[in-house]
Amino acid sequence: MTAPTSPPAGLTADQARRRLAETGPNAIEDRESGGLAATLRGIATEPMFLLLLVAAGLYLVLGDLGEGLLLAGFAVVTVGLTFFQERRSARALDALRELTVPQVRVIRDGRVQRLPARELVPGDLFLFSEGERIAADGLLRDAVGLSTDESLLTGESVPVRKAAWPGSDRPAALPPGGDDSPFVFASTLVVAGHGLAEVVATGRHTAVGRIGASLAAIATEATPLQRQLGRLVRLFGGAALLTCVGLATWWGLTRGDWMQGLLSAIALAMAMLPEEFPMVLAVFLAMGGWRLARLKVLARRPAVVEALGAATVLCVDKTGTLTENRMQLRRLVNDAADVEAAPGAELPEEVHRLAEFALLASQRDGLDPMDRAVLALGDAALRGSEHLHPDWRLAREYPLTPALLAMAQAWTAADGRRWLAAKGAPEAIFDLCHLPPERREALLARVRDLAAQGLRVLAVAEGRHDGRAEHDGQALPEHPHAHGFKLLGLLGFADPLRASVAEAVAQAREAGIAVAMITGDHAATALAIAAQAGLDTAAGALTGADLAALDDAALDAAVRRVRVFARVSPEQKLRLVQAFKRNGETVAMTGDGVNDAPALKAAHVGIAMGVRGTDVAREAAGLVLLDEDFGHIVAGVRMGRRIFDNLRKALVYIAAIHVPVAGLALLPLLFGLPPLLLPAHVVLTEMIIDPACSLAFEGAPEDPRVMRRPPRRAEHGLIDRGLLLEGLLQGALLLAAALAIYALALQAGRAVDVARTLAVIGLTAGNLLLVAATVSAGLGLRTLLQPGARPLWIVAVAAAASLAAALWWPPLRGLLHFGLPAAADLGAALLAVALAVAAGAVLAARFRASDR
Repeated sequence: MTAPTSPPAGLTADQARRRLAETGPNAIEDRESGGLAATLRGIATEPMFLLLLVAAGLYLVLGDLGEGLLLAGFAVVTVGLTFFQERRSARALDALRELTVPQVRVIRDGRVQRLPARELVPGDLFLFSEGERIAADGLLRDAVGLSTDESLLTGESVPVRKAAWPGSDRPAALPPGGDDSPFVFASTLVVAGHGLAEVVATGRHTAVGRIGASLAAIATEATPLQRQLGRLVRLFGGAALLTCVGLATWWGLTRGDWMQGLLSAIALAMAMLPEEFPMVLAVFLAMGGWRLARLKVLARRPAVVEALGAATVLCVDKTGTLTENRMQLRRLVNDAADVEAAPGAELPEEVHRLAEFALLASQRDGLDPMDRAVLALGDAALRGSEHLHPDWRLAREYPLTPALLAMAQAWTAADGRRWLAAKGAPEAIFDLCHLPPERREALLARVRDLAAQGLRVLAVAEGRHDGRAEHDGQALPEHPHAHGFKLLGLLGFADPLRASVAEAVAQAREAGIAVAMITGDHAATALAIAAQAGLDTAAGALTGADLAALDDAALDAAVRRVRVFARVSPEQKLRLVQAFKRNGETVAMTGDGVNDAPALKAAHVGIAMGVRGTDVAREAAGLVLLDEDFGHIVAGVRMGRRIFDNLRKALVYIAAIHVPVAGLALLPLLFGLPPLLLPAHVVLTEMIIDPACSLAFEGAPEDPRVMRRPPRRAEHGLIDRGLLLEGLLQGALLLAAALAIYALALQAGRAVDVARTLAVIGLTAGNLLLVAATVSAGLGLRTLLQPGARPLWIVAVAAAASLAAALWWPPLRGLLHFGLPAAADLGAALLAVALAVAAGAVLAARFRASDR
């Protein structure tokens, strides 16, 4: 690569604004996002809505205009409630999409800026490196070892080599595929090297846009949990259909009243259909993702919201996660001096050469925090000295590789001579310098001493090459080992521990979660930081070399004890994740690089870094940590546990409430009693069930002990037989109470409408008490006084007001076939359902305790 003598300026902000207005955003239409019409279309096909319309039509055929209009009104209200729930979820998902908008490094007004990729315009200069997806079609102006995967466009999985276009003009466009092309294409992946390109096409005008392939628009498969709920709803739906057909036929043949049979069958179908299951899952996952995003944890896939709360091991990186990733160059050490560096202070002459070549070995437009720390200190400390070389030209880069944990840059001086600067892991630099064993051991002891102080240590070396400038890159060998290097000294970087980490580690430990640090740093540095963070360091550190020498059985035994892993390569992270999983752990894993993707994919919960993470890592992970703070991972676990607890409670409630509603629609008919529940009564009950699920349970307060209990066992899924039995038990008791109220009222000589009123009021009160009992299960009734319980009270007040209006307004009372009950009867009915719900809550608590 030949670097320009002066950095490119790129477009100005004004130019970019004008071009954005002319060409539009750099985006392809996303077919996933649905508008108002799509939402209404989905509601119109809901079984509950269709059943309401059929019932309203039957009433109109019978000439009962009032009841027909009442059900039509209920249908409108149902549409409104469903629309509110779906748009609430959609707004939460839209907010998450805004957070997932890809970012790109752009040169504007002469400086590198990070902007949303959709703001790119033709003529922009943008930077990319290994692991990133290219944001637009572009012409390469600069490239170092660049290869891209263009299989998205060509179908060929072999990466293609790229070469920068040497001139300032623009060549004829070339199709994707083929080596040494100067063109890069939107949505393709950088698999090696880095480059600078000029945008030539954006949005629909790119190669991927022209064939209509938007990665974001690929249809998302249903999760296993969604499929499980779908099967459950279809099972109940099929049973409801058969039962209702049988009921209508039986009633029509035995009683001769086919219309009443149809209405009773419709009421039973509405009562049996558990349509809330998929709705509550969608609401909880959308709102759960939104709540996690407020904690700076972005859920890319819904399933991880469920899995996050079950994590038993958190495998985290040190730099930027436990520490602030705010590197400062604190020590410069060579044979002549050991200097404490301070921002703005001049450096003594003894370390000028060390600082000079540390600068020459750093990328000025890179994101590496240690490069930035070197540049920040070196530019200030050496300003005006002969050790800065603004006229030197970058001739070649030797990037860091797994085989050599060091990078080097070759420079052409003004007189044509070649100089090389290298920095990296001390062991790698010592190898480049071919140090004798005794010298190497003495230096490694010095490295261990600095690392034990919590410093991250790099070594710096200089080299010379005899090739002249006229040969440019051709005279430079392919590998830095071909050069002769001389060691200049060591750099010590300080990266302070985040203030929130020690408390977060303590919370994780109290919650039964082990925290393991996996880092590429020296073992002594890792142990020093781990001790500050409060991690378990009793078993010492397991290094990458130690790990490579262990077979799987020995590694499984080691990870039961060791919590600090140092000098670990990205490839070895996968072995560690697999070892934890073989031990029965539920693993959450952080990562940021291309090579971290397999480990992120293998972990139960992959967590990519939002700032320094590559696109590949983010695509492999289920979560993205937006600000890379470990404290937010623990907060995310806490939120994941709360979401899981409340979702289970909502599903218990749904299973429970459908028992009395379906039973009261069917059993009176089988027992020879007058019909109790008509379609309108079922709809009234559903209008409590739906907001209770989407508001009261979703916003319910968390269990104060949520982080003082061990993670749930992996075999305890969201829906299991025990959960359904718990709900059916509570529902059966409420059914028995409401049915007894109806039967006893009829036996006592009360009118059918009065008996129906007592039973419906009992069902409604029992419904609300069941919500309250389920929300507060295991937490105490004081939970109902917390701010998070406010939606429950709103639902209760709205339900009470609706019933009061139905009782005291004669036209509505007539439409609902209600009568005015005596106060004593009303009190007895309320007492009966309260006792039934209380008994159900006690039995459910014992059931849960025995299940543990």
